Formats: sequence, structure tokens, C-alpha cells
Amino acid sequence: MTHFNWLLDGSIVGLYLLITMIAGLWVRKYVGKVEHFLVAGREMDIYLGIASLAATEFGIVTCMYTAQNGYNHGFAGATPGILMAAAMLIIGLTGFCIKPLRDSGVMTLPELIEKKFGPRIRWASGVVIVLGGLLNMGVFLRVGGEFLVLVAGMDPQYLELMMTIMLVGVAVYTILGGMLSVLVTDFLQFVVMSLGLIVVTILILVNVGWDKLVTTVELNIGAGGFNPFINAELGWGFVIFQALINTAAVLTWQTTIARVLAAKDTDTGQKIYTRTSFFFVARFLIPGIWGIAALATLGKVTNSLEAMPMFLATFVPVGVMGLLIAAMLAADMSTDSSYMLTWGSVIYNDILAPFHKGKWPEKKGLLVNRFIVAIIGVFLLIYGLWYKLEGGLWDYLTLTGTIYLASISVLLIAGCYWDRANSWGAAAAIVVSAAIPVAYLVMEKTDAARAFAKSIGPYYSGIAAFAGAGLAMVIGSLLKPNSNKETSV
Repeated sequence: MTHFNWLLDGSIVGLYLLITMIAGLWVRKYVGKVEHFLVAGREMDIYLGIASLAATEFGIVTCMYTAQNGYNHGFAGATPGILMAAAMLIIGLTGFCIKPLRDSGVMTLPELIEKKFGPRIRWASGVVIVLGGLLNMGVFLRVGGEFLVLVAGMDPQYLELMMTIMLVGVAVYTILGGMLSVLVTDFLQFVVMSLGLIVVTILILVNVGWDKLVTTVELNIGAGGFNPFINAELGWGFVIFQALINTAAVLTWQTTIARVLAAKDTDTGQKIYTRTSFFFVARFLIPGIWGIAALATLGKVTNSLEAMPMFLATFVPVGVMGLLIAAMLAADMSTDSSYMLTWGSVIYNDILAPFHKGKWPEKKGLLVNRFIVAIIGVFLLIYGLWYKLEGGLWDYLTLTGTIYLASISVLLIAGCYWDRANSWGAAAAIVVSAAIPVAYLVMEKTDAARAFAKSIGPYYSGIAAFAGAGLAMVIGSLLKPNSNKETSV
């Protein structure tokens, strides 16, 4: 029986949603140019950037997969967060790749890639970024809807309705206000999200207890619950893949890079990275603790993805439940709006633009961008309704992300620091890195090949995609010398 009270908790959630919608719609009057819509006029300061990046990179889907990692793997499930925090700190301090990226004044990654590899590679990189990004985001609505249905104790038949309501709410202010609305609402959402995470975690530590959490991991998972290298389901392959995928995400994940591109200068972009890096440990550890608490309280359940929301439904008291759901909605709205906007920016700036002679007028450009965001919303709803998730949620997200992270990170690094890199190598890297994870996802859905896919595992197929992209870049570039047009960015 859930503790959600429709009068008290529902009022808290309703008030939050009302304030967010008003704030998101209010800034639409400041959107007069495409640059305002996509990169907020490049006026983002450090503190707004930190709040926006943290809010964007924590959604309900984040809470669900990190809690599932905690439930299945104990504290070792937080390994990706530690690796991502380290990568973000190092890249922020050194400016590796993100300094030349921000200095270039581009609005998207493919726009920078064109300067080194030409317009065809820009278009191809745009396609693979959108493919990987939309497949990655495709499960967000269903996972978010499942969380809300389980925590609020609603009938599962309302899942599709919840998905639709969530999408419409986010899409309205994103379509009208673009990045300006995203940044303003992100700040509000960061405050509510942080408060909800802290309060619920304190309740768990007080009522369940740290000692019981540690003991639960020891009894159910053993030493592998603390050390990923000796965890039977993780191991070296998992750690290596997580190091690769999280470093590549820091360098090229479009929603993350959008904060660098929207920063008022390069130094601000780097400081946003260094000062947000610590958050990515908490991003994995806090929901991971919730997942461990679910294991300690509920024991083994049929679907590990549902364990955390089932636990919270009866653990969180009335009043705090409203804050929790508002926090999770805040997290989800921030993530969904930013993702819709950034993938839309690539479609507009890098896929459609080459087919249009000359530059679109500002009003028409804004209209096209808003239409693209709306179409993305429709796709997400349809995909979320029919796609059945196989395996762990985090494995799916990292593998679909690899479709573009492997190749685009190789293109970015080579474009910035290797003079001999050329369009042949870039094209080969894009094809190889996309083919491997797509083939794995197809095999997972094919009865005859499912056993073979499981024998390989998502970690080693991901490592193969990164290794293949790097080798393809080197071999392809060495087979054909640079043309005069291909110079270092």
C-alpha cells in the first residue's frame, strides 16, 4: 500500500509543476533567434551551468538504473559514477578537447567536425549522433512512467497516460522557450531534486541504517558488492568499458557538451566541468543506496528494476512522498527537455542544413526547430510504448550511447590533435562503431542469435566498438593522405 496522499502529496506535486511551467513559458519572450533557442545566446554563467548540467544528467531513468545497479551489484554498482567524475575533473582542468571546441564558436559537435573532415562527415556524424541519442532516450518515458505508477500506487493501465502527460508538459515549454527555458527550469528543478534526494537518503540512513546496508551487500553479493573487479557479473570488462564510455560521454555527449557551448567563454565551460564532477559520484551512489535499501527490506524480487520504487512506495511517509515525486518529476523534466532540444539542434544544424541553400531566416529557423522538437516527442512516445527492454537498463543505455560515442569521441580527439586524420578514417570510424552495438541490439531481439549475444555481453561488444573506431580512424587515414582541405581544427 503506497503512502501517497492525493490531497497533500498531490498538492505539493501540482504546485511544483505549476511554478515550473510558468517559469518555462515566461522566458519564451526572450527567444528571438536560433542561437537563443539552441545555446541560450552563449550567456550561461558558472552557477547556472552547474545546476543545469547536474539537473540534466539526473532523471527518473538515471535514478532507476543506478538503483538497479545498487540492488544487483551493491556499492560496486556506483563504479561508473566514480569514473565519470574523474574524467570530468581531468578534462575540466586540462581543457582536453573542450577548449578547442568552445573556442571554435560552433553550436554542435558535427559543426566542428566539418572543419577537419568536410561536410559529408559532418552530415554522417549528425545522423549517427541522432540515431544513438534517440535510441538511448527512447526508453525514458516508459521507465519514468513505471516509477510514478509504482510509487503513487496507481493502476498500471494508467502507465501510457502518465507517459503522455509527462511528455506534453515537457514539450510545451521546450518548444516555446528552447535552451533559455531549459536553463531556467533546470535551476528550479536542481533545487527541488537535490532537496528530495537528500531528505529520502537521510530517512533511509536513519530508519534502515548504514550497518544494515553494508551487511545486506555482504550477505547477498559478497566481496564483489564492494569491488567491481571481483564481481561475477561485472569484472575487468565492465570497468574498462565504463572508463571508455564515461570519458567519451564527457567529451561528446550532446547534452553535456551543450553546457560548454552555451557557456559565456571557454574558462566558464571548464569550471562548470570541474565543479560539477563531484556530483556524478552522488548521481550513482545515492540511488544505489536506495536500491540496496530495497534489497535489505524487500529481499529478492522478480524484476530488479522495480525494486526501488516498490520500496519507496511504502517507506516514504506522507508529505515527504509529495516532495519525492516532485523531485523525480523535476529530474525527469530537466533531462527530457534538454535531450529533446540537443538532439533537435543536431537535426537542424547538421542534418537538414546541408540540404538548404543559404541560411534560414530567424523566424523560419525557430519554427523548424520547434517542429523538430515536437516530432522527437512523438517518436519518443511511440518508441516507449512498443520497445521491450532486454537485460539491465544501464547496459541498454551505455550500448545505445556507444553507437555514436565511440566514433564521435575518436573524431573529436583526432580532429583536435592528429594532423594526419582525414575523412576516410572518419567515415570508417563512424561505420564500424555504429555497426557493432547495433548488431548486438539486433541479436538480442533475435531468437537464433540471443544466446550468442549473451555469450559476448554488452561490455565486450562496447569495448570492441571503441577499439574498432580507433583502428578504423588510424587505418583509414593512413591509407589515403590528407587533402588540402583537411587541416587541424
